[in-house]
Amino acid sequence: MVLHNRCCDLGKHSLTLSHSAGVANGDRLGFARWMHAIFALLTLLMLATAPADARDSLGIFEGWGAFRDPAAPRCYAIAQSVARGGRSGKGFASVGTWPRQRVRGQIHLRLSRARSDKAPVTLNVGERRFPLVAGRMDAWAADARGDAAIIAAMRSASSMSVQSIDAQGRAFADSYTLRGAATAIDAAALGCARVR
Repeated sequence: MVLHNRCCDLGKHSLTLSHSAGVANGDRLGFARWMHAIFALLTLLMLATAPADARDSLGIFEGWGAFRDPAAPRCYAIAQSVARGGRSGKGFASVGTWPRQRVRGQIHLRLSRARSDKAPVTLNVGERRFPLVAGRMDAWAADARGDAAIIAAMRSASSMSVQSIDAQGRAFADSYTLRGAATAIDAAALGCARVR
């Protein structure tokens, strides 16, 4: 049996498997099983990421991205927190628009750790401080006025951070760079401007 790529001739790189190849056959069949396992894994990964592929990228602006999800429909600007040393953190900040629900410019923060039930959550944007309403892993502005004030502060600041205390009683902060945030927020708003 010859395994080959149907789209092009692999020449000497084609894999030939023969049932009469003796001891070497075991190695080749092991390789074939391994290749089938890789193919199955890649197929599962493609299927698992299909909903993510349904989103339209509106642009990447420094550390922020803008996306449109036509299925919802919704548009949002999003960034991942920055850990020490410039690595990506586990938290996310987003500014979303849901035109059919008449929600525009809503702040959402996904915390990097589960917070203590009684711990307050505070967002610092430049020199301004905003108390947030929070669940265990998420935080929001209390109302649309709070969203607007936070977005206005984001437009003129270079960074922001959200602080709280985790379930084990340790203080933590998720930090974000705001380079590109204003452009991503505007791109997301424009991405849903015509949706009704």
